[in-house]
Amino acid sequence: MLLPLAGLLVGVLLGLVLNVNVGFELARYSAVAILAALDSVLGAVRAELEGTYNNRIFVSGFVVNAVVAVLLTFVGDRLGLDLYLVALITFGLRIFQNVALIRRHFL
Repeated sequence: MLLPLAGLLVGVLLGLVLNVNVGFELARYSAVAILAALDSVLGAVRAELEGTYNNRIFVSGFVVNAVVAVLLTFVGDRLGLDLYLVALITFGLRIFQNVALIRRHFL
């Protein structure tokens, strides 16, 4: 459980220290990639609390979720559709579900 949380903390701190600016044309891609990463980290925390954590599943889910979300956004940009909203809604719902399950575990 500590590895995903430590990675998230290091990433946030690096983002704050390095003062990274993302251009407008890449903002959609960054948003879906960040949500995909957050979904994977919270899913790993939940799995650890349930005793089913597997590092291979975490890493593969982290990479595959980010790649699929970015590809969906790219295809949507090429078609002139806002397909990135599908990824944002899906990851947003999963994040809230994971947070609810983590909260229930501690209560």
